[in-house]
Amino acid sequence: MPGIPTLSRLSRRTLLAALLATAGALPVAQAQGYPNKPLKVIVTFPPGGVADVLARMVAAPLQDALGQPVVVENRAGSGGNIGGDVVAKSPADGYTLLMSSGGLVSVNPHIYDKMPFDPTKNLTPVASVARVAVFLVVKPALPVANAREFVSYLKANPGKLSYGTPGNGSSPHLATEMLKSMTSTFAVHVPYRGAAPALNDLLAGQIDFAFDPGIALPHVRANRLKLLAIGSPKRSPLFPDVPTVDEATGLKGFDADSYFGFYAPAGTPPAVITRLNTEINKILGSQSAKDRIAALGGEAAAMSPQAFAAKATDDSRRFGALIRERGIKGD
Repeated sequence: MPGIPTLSRLSRRTLLAALLATAGALPVAQAQGYPNKPLKVIVTFPPGGVADVLARMVAAPLQDALGQPVVVENRAGSGGNIGGDVVAKSPADGYTLLMSSGGLVSVNPHIYDKMPFDPTKNLTPVASVARVAVFLVVKPALPVANAREFVSYLKANPGKLSYGTPGNGSSPHLATEMLKSMTSTFAVHVPYRGAAPALNDLLAGQIDFAFDPGIALPHVRANRLKLLAIGSPKRSPLFPDVPTVDEATGLKGFDADSYFGFYAPAGTPPAVITRLNTEINKILGSQSAKDRIAALGGEAAAMSPQAFAAKATDDSRRFGALIRERGIKGD
């Protein structure tokens, strides 16, 4: 129309190319200015559990490294789905992170018919923090002296013993289901909202045993609980004289270890993921972090986001088979 300026085809192409280049540069620009406000870490389990301890262990030095506050917030429930959903639906800008056991990604999709988000599509791995073992502990009154006697007692008393876990599908739950499957035994499952309340009832004698993720170890040293075996492929340096379940009972290949780490919403700029991974791995390389993780019976497990994702895929295959066999369902 006369009087209305129009763009030539060349000009339109030039403008479109400029717009696309600008859009592609936005994540880079955001990453370069990152961070310029406080970060929030959502923990999928209650205070006092392994995930909470690890999150707070990393938060303080990460705050120093980034020059911004790092606030830890507990959002427990539904095997980690509640906290995971919050992070999955948060802005993908690196300011909201998730601390969880790897079960959120490798286990929950197998035990929940419907989840409010897809952990493999809506979350992206940031940094692994620790490989955490589980420890077979029993109340002192239980008349067993070692893991072999425990299995025999379990076989002789089907359904009479109870065990506590942080919830359906948690690594302690899967460890016990693995033990029950491999020994053809039965015990009553008592799920809790976290490892800490399960430990409290074990100490009170309300349940008989548990595969504990490490927070019970001070009570083992104080003789308030009996430690019978380690649910890992190798012995713990904290208790070198305590055998693995494999060694103690002949259950070959018993491995119930899990990896805890940080995740971010999918779509978080790669440069931000790299920055967080680098800083967290530096923290894990410090002696204080190694000692703190070792006190939980675990070991620091620094790795790239890609290696962390690959580990979750492997665990998904391994635990998925057990879950289908045992018919495990989410809370």
